[in-house]
Amino acid sequence: MAELADIPIRIEQPDAEPRQFGNALPILHQIRHALLRLAEQGEPTRIDLAAMPFGPGDEERLMSTLGRGEVEATVEALGPTRIWETRFPGVWVLDYANVEGERLALQIEIDEVPQMLRTATADIAEALAALDTELSPPPAAERADGTEP
Repeated sequence: MAELADIPIRIEQPDAEPRQFGNALPILHQIRHALLRLAEQGEPTRIDLAAMPFGPGDEERLMSTLGRGEVEATVEALGPTRIWETRFPGVWVLDYANVEGERLALQIEIDEVPQMLRTATADIAEALAALDTELSPPPAAERADGTEP
């Protein structure tokens, strides 16, 4: 009869599987519902990721799932803001930094175009006035060829 000490013991470890979700999955569902609202009602949504309690690997998992699309932009306003469309059209990532390059905010925006890239109505009126000034003929005394208007 075999003794207990003669029985071989093998310890099996489950496959080391990286943490699958955490808070990335609920955010992905939130993005999905926001994308549906945009498609059906034209309602944009902004999700402030700084307000989310990310655990280790959550942000990486979220960004990996969202991926990168074809459109990217950088806006220089009080520091660089990197903007890119994810592999899901209409889902944008906005990564705000200060002049030292430190992250100030990270947001997901679900919209046709991020608000930050839209021209403000007041700026359009100013642009129109500036272009009108450029297109106005100079006063007669200032004409380079010496002719009157």
